Amino acid sequence: MDNTKLTSVKILKILYERFKVSTVNSDMTLQKLTNRAIDLYLDSDEFREKVEIHDNLTISGRNF
Repeated sequence: MDNTKLTSVKILKILYERFKVSTVNSDMTLQKLTNRAIDLYLDSDEFREKVEIHDNLTISGRNF
């Protein structure tokens, strides 16, 4: 585990609940999703742009 970084992030409760329900019968975890999403963000201009312009979240605040 020398190559991991322990961090904490705040996740919108409704999104996390939907994620848990959606992945109940799979081996996808939040850690896997996070690592894969960061990797795609760094390696794919298309993915990065899609994430950066996504504004479909209903909770207001600059961090979301």
